[in-house]
Amino acid sequence: MTNKDLADLIFPNITKTIEDYEKMYPKRDLPDDAVVTRFAPSPTGFVHMGSLLAAFIEKKVAFDTNGVFYLRIEDTDQERKVENGIEGITTDLKNFGITIDEGAISETEEKGSYGPYIQSKRKEIYHTFIKYFIEKGMAYPCFCSKEELDDIRSAQERRKDRIGYYGRYAKCRKIPLNDAYQRIKNGEEYIIRLKSPGDFEKKIVVKDLVKGNISFPENDMDIVIMKKDGLPTYHFAHLVDDYLMRTTHIIRGDEWVSSLPVHVQLFSMLGVKPLKYAHISPIMKEDNGVKRKLSKRKDPEAAMSYYHEKGIPTEAVKLYLMTLANTNFEQWWDANKDKTIDDFKFSFSKISKSGGLFDVEKLMNISKNYLSRIKATEFYDMLVEYAKEYDKEFYELIVKYKDFTIGLLNIEREQKKPRKDYASFSEVKELVWYMYDELFEKHEKAYEFKEINDKEEILRLMNAYIEKYYDEADDQQTWFEKIKCLSEEFGYAREVKEYKENPDNYKGHVGDVSMVIRVALTTKSMTPNLYDIIKLLKKDRIIKRIKELEKNF
Repeated sequence: MTNKDLADLIFPNITKTIEDYEKMYPKRDLPDDAVVTRFAPSPTGFVHMGSLLAAFIEKKVAFDTNGVFYLRIEDTDQERKVENGIEGITTDLKNFGITIDEGAISETEEKGSYGPYIQSKRKEIYHTFIKYFIEKGMAYPCFCSKEELDDIRSAQERRKDRIGYYGRYAKCRKIPLNDAYQRIKNGEEYIIRLKSPGDFEKKIVVKDLVKGNISFPENDMDIVIMKKDGLPTYHFAHLVDDYLMRTTHIIRGDEWVSSLPVHVQLFSMLGVKPLKYAHISPIMKEDNGVKRKLSKRKDPEAAMSYYHEKGIPTEAVKLYLMTLANTNFEQWWDANKDKTIDDFKFSFSKISKSGGLFDVEKLMNISKNYLSRIKATEFYDMLVEYAKEYDKEFYELIVKYKDFTIGLLNIEREQKKPRKDYASFSEVKELVWYMYDELFEKHEKAYEFKEINDKEEILRLMNAYIEKYYDEADDQQTWFEKIKCLSEEFGYAREVKEYKENPDNYKGHVGDVSMVIRVALTTKSMTPNLYDIIKLLKKDRIIKRIKELEKNF
């Protein structure tokens, strides 16, 4: 009886060899420094912020090096799989502009030459590798029942030994080949375990691209590599997939650091060079003065739906992720206002070892900066897309008044220091409702008049402005000169400086008169540039606003 006889009994239909698969999936034709990365989630729910950060970094590294970024679905744990889980993952990535070069597109579609990219469809490939491990005496069948494993654990706890299946506790490792063969022929249930060659007393050192050199004891656990359902465990699938898909870098959360001894050992047993690993610390959140891991259960901002509902632009989220990914990005972006993320060179050495602190306020500031830099037409297109899904009333208005809305969004935009009014699309309606008659007429109005608040004086000023001083053709300088004349006519200083020098000679100054016009037309004391607002509203609407003001006094 040989190991090959046992392997043939377990896998009678496996005729391909590892060499066959190596030919099917050859080394990629890429530049020497090209990075091949993968995003490899389980289809167990939505993509959360921590996963998105990892995918974002993986995509960025591959892009910077002319490499490949692919999506692999790790669904070997079928019990945890949720309905439409793959679709949810692909949709979240697409919505945040993270495009894949290869991988799963849906449950039934994929692109690329290194698939299947869904693990449950790779069973035959895994069996070929597991068969090879059994043939070489590097794996064996284990018949232990749950009760037997519980007994082993109890014995270890009594003796205060390490918990696990290793050494003298690996009872099925000692079963003679003939006995194992016969038990399988008799129909006994079994799993396959790795026959670890490791010595816990010896140390290995793994160079992590983020954390530096990390020292571990060698793995001596006979881990499970194939479950009763015939599918491999995560550890073994990781070996096979990353080897055949020619992955070069594994970028993942640091909860997987403890798995490094197993993964390095598996690559060594297969006789191939281990990959490069980069373990990212989790995104943290400050909660009542205490830092904790951002939680997909506790924190709404951990879910991707949060950003869609708020209307925070995808690019702003990516810019924020880049600040979490590389500590030097923010300074670079401030100095390169005409460039994009694609122009920034990512570096593993600039990843924070302690993990970034999630800061919604900072994200909103980044979003404001981003939205202030883009063209009004681009802003408008994204606003329409948002409103169509989340605010039907506003959607119909901005589509009806397209040019008007673009003009409104363009106020004080194309200048050296553009306005930064909007952090999200959900805020726009609340900030500009007064510009649309349909919203203005039904909105509960609270006029924010300041120094000039006498009803009669306000109405006299407004009527005089529209009758004597308004001209649609005026440029801004001419318009303001006329506001000065209006001020002078009613006993207000033409210049603020004049008023400050001789306050007793005037009722106020030109700024107070401008404020009257601003509030009368918008109800607000703080708005974008008044001249631009007047240019957009035009005479007929201004007259309507004056009548509305009379009605509300």
